[in-house]
Amino acid sequence: MNYKLTLQYDGTDFHGWQMQGAERTVQGELTRVLSLLDGRAVVVHGAGRTDAGVHAEAQVASVELQREFAPERLRAAVNGNLAPDARIIAVEHVPADFHARYSARGKTYRYRIFNAPYLSPFLARFAHQDARAFDLARMTECARLFIGEHDWTAFSAAQSDVQTRVRRVTRLDVSERWSNEGRGRLIEITASADGFLRYMVRSIVGTLMEVGRGERDAGTITRAIAAGDRALVGATAPAKGLTLVEVHYDD
Repeated sequence: MNYKLTLQYDGTDFHGWQMQGAERTVQGELTRVLSLLDGRAVVVHGAGRTDAGVHAEAQVASVELQREFAPERLRAAVNGNLAPDARIIAVEHVPADFHARYSARGKTYRYRIFNAPYLSPFLARFAHQDARAFDLARMTECARLFIGEHDWTAFSAAQSDVQTRVRRVTRLDVSERWSNEGRGRLIEITASADGFLRYMVRSIVGTLMEVGRGERDAGTITRAIAAGDRALVGATAPAKGLTLVEVHYDD
């Protein structure tokens, strides 16, 4: 039986999604628990690899189990064997050809910047703090340059095993709101694409932050995309501000 698992996790104490030897990872924890429940070694597939420190509101995994579980019972059984920083929020029976990664049509990420002279303990694990002034109008204007299909070499990790660095970005919004928890200004950058390369969202965010502080301009971004020149891109934003919000599938 093939199962689709939707899960949330606080990535602070995980060494990312992907299993890496003795390191504590989300995939590793799920594999441990599901293998225990199925009485054999199982393979857990994720919709994507979040890096160490990155969080998820709705990551998706798929797994084939020999035992048949009612979705609610499987959710309860897995959650009962996980630490509190990861939780399955939904389980579904899905067709045999469903694969968390290969069936996905896109993803949405959100980056949070707490724009205040202090970092509230309520946001300390989930937002990057920067007290400097940001011009959101400039950031919004430059965000439009990232929309569309481009080669994202300048905005990705130098070492990568992907066949192509071309991706289509369909959304890049910059917004702000008052955080009731932190009692301060929270800037949120939301990005959607048919796929993301490693460090891509955080590199885009870091570049937009420099734009907002007046340290980088639209022409530099245009040249960076066209030339694939990492030297023209802003510093990669810290991992803890990034959250995987949704994985998109065909209805």
